[in-house]
Amino acid sequence: MAKAPNEEQLATEWHELMGRFRRLLCSLDRELESKHGISASDFEVLQLLAEAPKGKLRLHELGEHAHLTQSALSRLVAKLESGGMVERFMCDDDRRSVFATITAAGRKRYVQARPTQRAVLRAEAQSV
Repeated sequence: MAKAPNEEQLATEWHELMGRFRRLLCSLDRELESKHGISASDFEVLQLLAEAPKGKLRLHELGEHAHLTQSALSRLVAKLESGGMVERFMCDDDRRSVFATITAAGRKRYVQARPTQRAVLRAEAQSV
């Protein structure tokens, strides 16, 4: 049976994990922005929508999966919408729900950016 880590060991592991995450996120932002004009968060939302049934999700669901606050998600979706990559529309059954759907332009940008995102992830995995 493995010995449980002490609090200091847990804190050290947490610090290392957060450092690795921040470095990876910075690398993703830098590469995706320079090559495709989108951030890592933009890519994540496009990926979630591209993989969703019929390319759409309720904003509430999108926020849960993208790990964004409601206000951050609203700003991000508005930016993607103004860029023609996402559209928002009201749910016919529940007027309180708003859906986001990926457009053809958003799907194209996602497909173009996917190899860049995967290359950054692969490089990070190889460096560990």
